[in-house]
Amino acid sequence: MEDNIEDLYENAPCGYLSTLLDGQIAKVNNTLLEWLGYTRAELVGRRHFNDLLTVGGRLYHETHFAPLLRMQGEVTGIALELRTAGGERLPVLISSVVKAGADGQPQLIRTTVFDARDRRAYEAELLRARREAERERERLQRVNTILQRTLLPPALEPVPGLDVAAHYHIASLDEVGGDFYDLFPLAPGRWGFFLGDVCGKGAEAAALTSRVRYTLRGAAVQDPEPDSVLSRLNRVMLDAHHPDDPRFCTVLYGQLTLGRDAAHIALAGGGHPAALLLRADGSADFLPTAGGQLIGVLPEADITTVSTMLLPGDTLLLYSDGIIEARTGPADVYGEEGLLAFVRDLAPATATELVTALRELLAELGGGVLDDTALLALHLLPAEAAQLVPMDPARKGHEVRRSSSQ
Repeated sequence: MEDNIEDLYENAPCGYLSTLLDGQIAKVNNTLLEWLGYTRAELVGRRHFNDLLTVGGRLYHETHFAPLLRMQGEVTGIALELRTAGGERLPVLISSVVKAGADGQPQLIRTTVFDARDRRAYEAELLRARREAERERERLQRVNTILQRTLLPPALEPVPGLDVAAHYHIASLDEVGGDFYDLFPLAPGRWGFFLGDVCGKGAEAAALTSRVRYTLRGAAVQDPEPDSVLSRLNRVMLDAHHPDDPRFCTVLYGQLTLGRDAAHIALAGGGHPAALLLRADGSADFLPTAGGQLIGVLPEADITTVSTMLLPGDTLLLYSDGIIEARTGPADVYGEEGLLAFVRDLAPATATELVTALRELLAELGGGVLDDTALLALHLLPAEAAQLVPMDPARKGHEVRRSSSQ
């Protein structure tokens, strides 16, 4: 079936408009006339294209559209608004091309006009939905932030003779992390502390984190040995084990006993990255609890305990794996060796100085930090050492003890 060319032009599903080089309308099809509510006699030879534009559209046409058309000879897909005979705004998409004569000189401008009312309504709905999603995300982030705070102590307990500092770096506000830490008194001159990381994120991880924290604090009051505390935590987590949602955690739990010239540290490890010990002489190295197994996986978890002395000017650092797993390149991570080199450059350092420097490091790593990071540092102040309780010199140095959860 042959189509009528004139009818195709006049009643096309888009508007057609031809103007002289000065913008005077020379030809217009029925479709555009019906959209605008004008007669042909009111436009052809009497109006310019600019006359059909809104004030803002006219300004854009004069400063951008027309100069670009003169330089390129063609402009496509420009969003404008036309003013109808009744004064209403008609959102449209405009494409124009310069028609040249046989001598190559420009003769007129041909313009195609597409009705963008449905598209504008669709875009407005998308924008509304996006704003609603952003508001919902902000609300969820506020809830997550509040929930995250409830999983951490509002402030660290002051310890006589020690400088203590902690920090929690949130990698993403969209999910609650499972990292945790705490420091609390057990008896005169004796303190418990821990730092760990629960598998997973979200509400389930938050619930487990809360259970782990309270279990550790409760067990610490009853059990004198750090490995016994982690053994009890292991049993509690196994009792709450769900086959469809297995959960475990890594943790370092320690006890600090103050002495006259030192503080004794007993530290038990369950699958957690080794602590770092910065000495007053400027050296620094890991305090490994090698072999300690994940908590909440095996009925008889192998738990390693290490003992050491914190001397005046020394600092003990506990951290979660977010910092050592931070991306520094497409296939590179910061790593334990990177962290060790960083603290060796700082040593000796107080707990406050160390945590402040690590906060700045996390900020520099930026988006490469894909997981939350918890930091806890304990530093024995030289000026306060004389106020501490005497301790058996034979306990100075490192002692390692292993036990199994029963």
